[in-house]
Amino acid sequence: MTISPRLRRAAVRLRRDILFIAAGVPLHLVTAALFYWLVVLLGDIVHGDDDPTTLIVPVPVVLVLSSNYVLTQAQRWRFRQLCGIDMPRPGKGHARQQYRYHCLAAPLLGALEALVVGLLVAGLVAALSCVWFYALPWQWRIEHLGYATQVGYVSAAGLAALAAVPGLAGGLVRLETRLVPTLLGRSREEELTRRVEDLTESRAGAVDAADAERRRIERDLHDGAQQRLVSLALNLGLAKATLSDLPPEAREVIDAAHREAKDAIEELNSLVRGLHPSVLDELGLDAALSGLAARAPLPVRLRVDIPADLPQRTSPAVEAVAYFVVSEALTNIAKHAREATRADVTVTRLGGILRVVIADDGVGGADPSKGTGLKGLAQRVGSVDGTFRMSSPVGGPTMMSVELPCPM
Repeated sequence: MTISPRLRRAAVRLRRDILFIAAGVPLHLVTAALFYWLVVLLGDIVHGDDDPTTLIVPVPVVLVLSSNYVLTQAQRWRFRQLCGIDMPRPGKGHARQQYRYHCLAAPLLGALEALVVGLLVAGLVAALSCVWFYALPWQWRIEHLGYATQVGYVSAAGLAALAAVPGLAGGLVRLETRLVPTLLGRSREEELTRRVEDLTESRAGAVDAADAERRRIERDLHDGAQQRLVSLALNLGLAKATLSDLPPEAREVIDAAHREAKDAIEELNSLVRGLHPSVLDELGLDAALSGLAARAPLPVRLRVDIPADLPQRTSPAVEAVAYFVVSEALTNIAKHAREATRADVTVTRLGGILRVVIADDGVGGADPSKGTGLKGLAQRVGSVDGTFRMSSPVGGPTMMSVELPCPM
């Protein structure tokens, strides 16, 4: 005889629910028993009972206070082993919340669990009453024929009770799995705080990984493709200078290839600088921004005020964001800022904040919501928890302000 997978899963789930509920009865009712004991002792004292047992009143109090941690860990073990739910460890300062659970909610849940377990036991006893009845001597059954009908009713009631147990047990387990982790574990605010911290750490790791990947690509291009292009340009230049007896058509081809090689080297240099400038790692933000200002197509007044007595240099990720913000902003000014004749770039380190301000004297009217460039800048700034502000009224001037956190 084969059992269907659905019936097998139902049996496994019922077994798990019954074990979970049965394990919760003593854990939930232990504080109720201690409180009952304490109330009885206090009642004896109030009624003037001189029984020496009244002297042990502090015992249940100490047991209630000291059992908080043990009961919490036992509940965590029950959820982990029987339901596969790993409740988060309660944070510091949550003893009061745990006391409220063990003293108020736990007795109510324990009573419900005891009712389900009692219903299961009573249903089994009642359902097997026919077996017990027919196990009696036949002479007794003949003398008490009326009991056969009553036993049949009891067996039917027991089967009905057993039929109700799976639904009640499953409902109670679902109630506890939703309620207990909230009451006994971390609060929702703490979970959100922990989640934000985890996301912040993972985002910082992603930013660092992306920056490291850009560095690797820049290094590979600089040491690989760029060197090959330089060697090609040198060979073509040498061929053009030494091979004087070539036909004019061949010389034109060599001249064109030489120009294309030099243009490719220049484009590759721009690409490498756009990925991650090596001068930023070697000489710092001031030198890297000075190179940007020198290559800009319009006059740029640069002022970098980073105190030299800082205990450590700004993190590479923050420096990279500041560099690319200035680079993209100067490119946008050259392309889109009409009638702009100059740009001002100011970089200031104020404690734990690196502030970058880029301004131009163009006609203004820039709208971050209408272009992907400014949105990309805001997203890059946001990747390190920075703030991005822009003011560009019609008629100018346009000012972009970026503040990047620099942990001390």
